[in-house]
Amino acid sequence: MSFKNLLIIDPILQVLEKEGYNNPTPIQQKAIPEILKGNDLIGCAQTGTGKTGAFAIPLLQLLQRENKIKSKEATALILAPTRELAQQIGDSFTTYGKNLSIKNTVIFGGVSQVPQIQKINQGIDVLVATPGRLLDLVLQGHIKLNAIKYFILDEADRMLDMGFIHDIKRIISKLPVKRQTLLFSATMPAEIESLASSLLINPVKVTVTPVSSTVEAINQSVFQVKKSNKLPLLLDLLNDRSIESLLVFTEMKHIANKIAKKLIENGISASAIHGNKSQSARQLALSNFKKKEIRVLVATDIAARGIDIDELGFVLNFDLPHVPESYVHRIGRTGRAGSNGTAISFCDTDEIPKLKSIERLIKKRINTKQHTFSNPQLN
Repeated sequence: MSFKNLLIIDPILQVLEKEGYNNPTPIQQKAIPEILKGNDLIGCAQTGTGKTGAFAIPLLQLLQRENKIKSKEATALILAPTRELAQQIGDSFTTYGKNLSIKNTVIFGGVSQVPQIQKINQGIDVLVATPGRLLDLVLQGHIKLNAIKYFILDEADRMLDMGFIHDIKRIISKLPVKRQTLLFSATMPAEIESLASSLLINPVKVTVTPVSSTVEAINQSVFQVKKSNKLPLLLDLLNDRSIESLLVFTEMKHIANKIAKKLIENGISASAIHGNKSQSARQLALSNFKKKEIRVLVATDIAARGIDIDELGFVLNFDLPHVPESYVHRIGRTGRAGSNGTAISFCDTDEIPKLKSIERLIKKRINTKQHTFSNPQLN
């Protein structure tokens, strides 16, 4: 199936072809026709499945079809849990809408609101926002939501994990009752199910790659290693020059800083991103990693949520996550679009229960590997 089969208009088709997107992903095949029909939709899909395109492409087409009289108020609102994800969604709208007259802007906290307000005042069609900053600007009177016709809640489960559920409910209370609503989530815990039932009207449900399944193209392995030997093991593994780019996940911000510092001391280009870093520092680190100007990016889960990098070959769990589903999200950063990927995990004795929980979730045993350290004293 091609995008043309989905009745995508020529201005968008031209961009998709130029960007090398020839065939829609499964989530796009299922979601785009339903969204173009005007249906509410629940999309259950994990990261790396083409989810953003599944709602951005048809939404742009609907907005272009309306050919509405321009006003200063947005008619489409997309909520995202993190600044990085919000920015990437905005970039997608800019890319797909190159040949259209649709304007979008992105707002998030941690930076000055003045430039964001200026863009809003110039008039926009699509507003991509994180919940906190959106509520701030609504309460200040800079944004009105009474013209919203399309509302997309992206990564709803992560919103719940980050404590945004009350902010989301406040935002929803300010939206017009008559609207098209789309909700995307990798998992569907009870609270998200409840929110969906109150938010959507006769929604179509589309499920692709449930969170308990991991991409078959990803080669998963785990090293049983003492906590004190994790950094030496990471340094040893990086002696393998075939690991051109490595995304490292850790649970704690200070550990992310410690890992990056140690790698740099050993002549390996690295950077850390987490919630204590400024937005500009996080964007710079991510940009340098994408351009392969740094070899290793060390990230916490929240900071890494919006990372979307094509052809990333290696992901490493320096610490195993407390929530098993996070493991699937993490390793989903590799093995995208049919490419092969490698996911490596370190597991201390204290982390074995976490490993067992992950294996129960993905319904498979992860291959255990042995390692001989270059420093014999560490064996």
